Amino acid sequence: MKKKPSARRWFVYIARCADGTLYTGVTTDVARRIREHNDSPKGARYTSGRRPVALMHAERRASRAAALAREAAIKRLPRAQKLALMRAA
Repeated sequence: MKKKPSARRWFVYIARCADGTLYTGVTTDVARRIREHNDSPKGARYTSGRRPVALMHAERRASRAAALAREAAIKRLPRAQKLALMRAA
């Protein structure tokens, strides 16, 4: 039996924390995830002590696997290249 393709939209995003550091993650709902980072215990442990966070960049991907692969690629970039990526968008 074939698996049905996911109807969910997946995004990879970069958020800037209050201390100037960058956080990269994946989600199906960018606005909800940023709210969670700022207002909820569901936010990442990394961002909980660095609030508020602001969305700086988001890219849509066709699948969760593609979003996770792009997240890993972004995390490997030096900070200067991440900043350039955010400026180019």
